[in-house]
Amino acid sequence: MRAVVIETPEHYGVTTVPDPTPGPGEVVVAPAAVGICGTDVHIVQGEFAPTPYPIIPGHEFTGEIVALGAGVTGLRTGEQVAVDPSLFCGACHYCSIGHGNLCERWGAIGDTVDGAMAEYVKVPAANCYRLPESVDVVQGTLIEPLSCAVRGFDVLPRRLGDHYLIYGAGTMGLMMLQLAKAAGAASLSVVDINKDRLRIAERLGADATGADADALDRPQGWETVIDCTGVIPVIEDGLTRVRRGGTFQQFGVAPSAAKASFSPFSVYNDEITIVGSMAVLHSFGRAVDLMAKGVIDADTMITHSFGLDEFPAALQAFRDGSGRKIQIRPAG
Repeated sequence: MRAVVIETPEHYGVTTVPDPTPGPGEVVVAPAAVGICGTDVHIVQGEFAPTPYPIIPGHEFTGEIVALGAGVTGLRTGEQVAVDPSLFCGACHYCSIGHGNLCERWGAIGDTVDGAMAEYVKVPAANCYRLPESVDVVQGTLIEPLSCAVRGFDVLPRRLGDHYLIYGAGTMGLMMLQLAKAAGAASLSVVDINKDRLRIAERLGADATGADADALDRPQGWETVIDCTGVIPVIEDGLTRVRRGGTFQQFGVAPSAAKASFSPFSVYNDEITIVGSMAVLHSFGRAVDLMAKGVIDADTMITHSFGLDEFPAALQAFRDGSGRKIQIRPAG
């Protein structure tokens, strides 16, 4: 089969590799579409420590089941599925207390084992979720990032009537915006330096947008502030925008060695809660349901598609901040 292979950081291309064969409890999926994520860029750049090389990337995907391994029940060839890429060991301390996303031997399809930017990909049958009839197979690629956003909301207070400030109007910021709207936010403010993205945020429900928080005219702050950028100066600014008694969430992925400064006195004196959110945890099935309900405007979110051979162009479009969700469609 043909696949995108990252041989070593910044060295990648489309090549021919052996077709995958499903083992017991596994299926082979022919991907219909694969979303490009910031993690994929980190892998290309050699900045994602768990990744071994060479590797086929791609962890946001849907497709058709084309082969079943021994012992697989409840699934059939020809079915369209979305795949949770999470690979937990099930035996470590964190798995034993229900925090598989913190697994000591954490892995993910496309991050630590071969992923879906290929004509075929082998996955655990247990990670497959049938797509509802109302969810188009291409739009279903949004389910994986949505499941990360749902996990993010699991660790937020989610009080009705809170005022939200979201930094970043890329895919994840726009998803958090739409979830906050569905969760009963009193107001939604979005910061981004990209004016086109801010216009999309307004279309999706933002009450106020600007290139910085000062432009939003809310001196008392926001009960919930979410960083979806991973940019250190942005994070440092966001921590100063939390209203007393409020919550700051670090959702964006910063470089592992990066450091941010904050005022410990303010955290103490203002009773500010700081929370992180890591990947997917018991949230994929709920993301499927939310997609089926139409909570996410999929037509607005997906803007670009490329074939396998166009992976370099797709990667560059992502790096340039073009559009919103950019996809690879392995079947062309």
